[in-house]
Amino acid sequence: MSIKTRFIIIDDDEFNNRICTVTIEKMAQDADIKTFMDPLEGFVHIATEYGRPGSTESAILFLDINMPVMNGWEFLERFEELDASVKSRIKVHILSSSVDKRDMERARINKNVAHYLVKPLTKETIRLVTHSHNREKK
Repeated sequence: MSIKTRFIIIDDDEFNNRICTVTIEKMAQDADIKTFMDPLEGFVHIATEYGRPGSTESAILFLDINMPVMNGWEFLERFEELDASVKSRIKVHILSSSVDKRDMERARINKNVAHYLVKPLTKETIRLVTHSHNREKK
């Protein structure tokens, strides 16, 4: 029996969310994928779904930086306030069109960010993050 990998995509760009979904589905047909165009809705989903008592599920999060209302950095500030048991089960990967070295450095020094990835999401990127994620779950 294989464990279903969970993915959360938070990006205000509907087209990018669709690209991510299709790419993930090609690599993991049984993946559980949730997409959010509103970062606050994504945050609430993580806080409630993964913050339930007894919850042991983990997920891979692809988070955009440049979004209205709440950007990726603001999301990460709120994420930092979550219980350690929630944060340890959500692997955050920045997925951005920004190639600004300052953004990359800011992500590198954030203890909650596993990787900084440049859009678009590719099959190779999915292999990288799922391999890393599955190794850590063992």
